[in-house]
Amino acid sequence: MSEQQGAFGFRGPLPPARFNMAAYVIGRAAAEYPDKPALLVFSDPLSPPSEIWTFAALEDAVLRLAAALKAEGLEPGARIMIRLENTSTYALLFFGAIAAGYVPLPTSSQLTEGEAEFLLQDSGAQFLALSDALPMSRIPAGVRVVDGARIRAMAAYPHRATYADTAADDPAYLIYTSGTTSRPKGVLHAHRAAWGRRPMYQGWYGITPADRVLHAGAFNWTYTLGTGLTDPWANGATSIVYTGPKDPTIWPGLIRSSEATIFAAVPTLYRQILRYAQVDRGETLGVLRHGLMAGEAPPPGLFEEWHERTGREIYEALGMSELSTYISSAPAVPRKPGAVGKPQPGRCVVILPAEGGTTPLPLGEEGLLAAHRSDPGLMLGYWNRPEEEAEVFRGEWFIGGDLARMDEEGYVTHCGRANDIMKALGYRVAPQEVEAVLSQHPAVAEVACAEVRVRADVSVIGAFVVPRPGAERDPESIKRFAAERLAAYKCPREVVFLDALPRTANGKLRRGDLKNWRPT
Repeated sequence: MSEQQGAFGFRGPLPPARFNMAAYVIGRAAAEYPDKPALLVFSDPLSPPSEIWTFAALEDAVLRLAAALKAEGLEPGARIMIRLENTSTYALLFFGAIAAGYVPLPTSSQLTEGEAEFLLQDSGAQFLALSDALPMSRIPAGVRVVDGARIRAMAAYPHRATYADTAADDPAYLIYTSGTTSRPKGVLHAHRAAWGRRPMYQGWYGITPADRVLHAGAFNWTYTLGTGLTDPWANGATSIVYTGPKDPTIWPGLIRSSEATIFAAVPTLYRQILRYAQVDRGETLGVLRHGLMAGEAPPPGLFEEWHERTGREIYEALGMSELSTYISSAPAVPRKPGAVGKPQPGRCVVILPAEGGTTPLPLGEEGLLAAHRSDPGLMLGYWNRPEEEAEVFRGEWFIGGDLARMDEEGYVTHCGRANDIMKALGYRVAPQEVEAVLSQHPAVAEVACAEVRVRADVSVIGAFVVPRPGAERDPESIKRFAAERLAAYKCPREVVFLDALPRTANGKLRRGDLKNWRPT
């Protein structure tokens, strides 16, 4: 720790003052490994890749696209909204915009037209890459609209740009996440965000240039853009993208045929693979070394079952759009049952009192997980949302709303989201605690809990259950099961059966939808 940082602060090396994210991620690898595969695109899990991009070809396309964007007359820092399918064109535009000094806004292809129109208007984007299959009827005047074919043509522009001479703190990309109001909010990241991911390299991935990383998510998610593209390329490793139908049964075959050594996904997908696909300790997963997991809390027993069935480990991480992952297990950080992992090397992480204050709590006490604002991976701020920005900073600390405790070894146990905590008979109850018990019921395939209002003046704990195929939908059986294993105030008073839990396009539980349930 340097004297300038004082008692608290980021302990790793800081980025140079002049820093372009695309140059760091792609330019260095193109110079060192020009002929090495950077990106493999698979449209069929058992066929050869439909596209193979070397680092030299990737850089060439990115810089030609950057030159074509500059020819459009956009001002430095202009926002470029991406509404395309999950293809290589999406990735080229994202990094081409950053290389040119613009600010891409990646969006999900699953957004409704109205949702997409809100992001376009709220961001003030001047340029829109729009797929013909993803219509938008209300586009503000002055917004330049091009389709995917035009973007691909721009990647073959006659001239190459050079990487823009940007500062580490200049805006690099804008991504929208859930806000404290009903509107999503834009999280604005600087070019230094790529540098700020360096603690993950060995603090989570254990990555080397020899790795081939397959991410199951879509490009609109920071988990995918970071873990699936940014970090492999920054390490000279190969990224693997799959663009076909994502049935759970295809992943083992794709892992094997693509020779993936690291696989990244949300817990739900790992659970689905175990349930519906064929996996074993033999050749079904090929040369896979280990898995990475983030995005939501894993169900009980997932780590153990995956290891028993496949012989591989899964390394979990906790993070958020504002900082990406910063707590994790890794090949060098063995998993400790019940804990997510440790703060990654260099990061300054403490537990602060939930009720306020900036003095860290003693080890073992539960409070709000906080990271020091000197961390280079931390966002610049929320786009035009000063009121929401004020809610997440407390002095020199960024507080993302996660409740946690840290033990003597530095392991962090996640205790839920502060705004997810349920109130029952005057007690505070974490939904994850109740879910861990109910998931053991033989009729329960999936379960999520939330505080629900059953009358204007009465709220209770509700359990939302996806039953196993053929299981009886018996709410009383589940209530009895809970009563035998939980304190009375923790037991669900309402049991609701669903065909599927509400999830985002990236598989994260939409717990807010459950809170809005009302009895009929």
